[in-house]
Amino acid sequence: MTAANTKKLYIKTWGCQMNEYDSRRMADVLAPLGYAAVDSADDADMVILNTCHIREKATEKVFSDLGRIRDQKNEKAARGEKMLVAVAGCVAQAEGEFIAKRAPYVDMVFGPQTYHLLPEMVVKATGERVINTSLSAENKFDNLPSESGDVGPAAFLSIQEGCDKFCTFCVVPYTRGAEFSRPLAAIVDEAKRLADRGAKDITLLGQNVNAWHGQNGETLGDLLYLLHDIPGIEQLRYMTSHPRDMHDRLYDAHRDLPKVMPFMHLPVQSGSDAILKAMNRKHTAAEYMDIIERLKKARPDIAFSSDFIVGFPGESDAQFEETMDLIRAVGFAASYSFKYSSRPGTPAATMQGLIREEIKSERLTRLQELLRTQHTAFNGTCVGKTMPVMFSGKGNRDGQLHGRTPYNQAIHVDAQARLLGEIVPVEVTKATATALSGRIATRETVLAA
Repeated sequence: MTAANTKKLYIKTWGCQMNEYDSRRMADVLAPLGYAAVDSADDADMVILNTCHIREKATEKVFSDLGRIRDQKNEKAARGEKMLVAVAGCVAQAEGEFIAKRAPYVDMVFGPQTYHLLPEMVVKATGERVINTSLSAENKFDNLPSESGDVGPAAFLSIQEGCDKFCTFCVVPYTRGAEFSRPLAAIVDEAKRLADRGAKDITLLGQNVNAWHGQNGETLGDLLYLLHDIPGIEQLRYMTSHPRDMHDRLYDAHRDLPKVMPFMHLPVQSGSDAILKAMNRKHTAAEYMDIIERLKKARPDIAFSSDFIVGFPGESDAQFEETMDLIRAVGFAASYSFKYSSRPGTPAATMQGLIREEIKSERLTRLQELLRTQHTAFNGTCVGKTMPVMFSGKGNRDGQLHGRTPYNQAIHVDAQARLLGEIVPVEVTKATATALSGRIATRETVLAA
């Protein structure tokens, strides 16, 4: 394919790391058709909005983006050129017919389990609109091509999709479908290919990643032991986990495997058993604390992040304080927190006892202040420590690189570009609530650590 024949593909990715993985794989699927990824929708031949439905007002955000893309499409049409416009991901899955009706200039609407069919959809879209919202993930991974190009030093690897938990506030079971685990051999093969292409830090992804299981009863813990032995892989991470899917072999992996980073994202949502029951979480606050203590016993230096929903229907002041108590008891290195917002089609959307907006806002402010204090304190404990840092990109100014610590913290370091893609000992020199700064460690610093 000559440069003159290359078609420009712009994919705007919303939200989670799963969507980042999906966007990269969409580009791989479209590469044989002559599409090459670009950083802007300007003059693109195809634009894909890869959407996430978790955040509030996601559908309105789609139409805001589409309004700008429509203008660009019209400009190309005035020159006799064509731009294909597609909406993908979870908003497309949940609101596909509505999007197609309200935005007639959208050529394709497809859900997250169908992008392996993009070549066929692109061909079909030249003559008619395409809407594909099948929910089965079973055939998707089998039909994806091998990764193309340099994947970079840090890579995502999707091992599980979908959710069977049916938390009452969540749309994921309706937009991603039932839980599906990729075959063990396929995951190991993809990890080896990623390592061969330069990936040293691999994050395993799944809506409930620790629910992954192999055909012979293998668990995520077993998978981590296998991936740990692949040459070239130096760091392993995974997210997002569910408290109900913790298992013995996973605790063992944190105890035994130095390449498994000492960090876990484990959403709890609330510290109140009554609210957890209303959310259909099927775990208690005490059970969550037992998991935290068992992980600390397996890996004493482990750190945690979590998700919190404030103002769930029926949440009393006392129940909110139970969440605050749990936060104080755990101590989180990072977190995500939100006011409850209704998602159409979920059981919580019809619940009584809605909390007034001003109360939700006041509670969220208090909760985030506590969490910010914890984040700042945890990051502060890292100052003076030396830790391995994966340099994955250039920093905000010349002569600076950025990367991730074992605790998933962002860190900026004055370093030469030749270290990009390397894992280097870094002494942490400064910390805020959201990021670290550091310097390349000297031999004496490394020996002292």
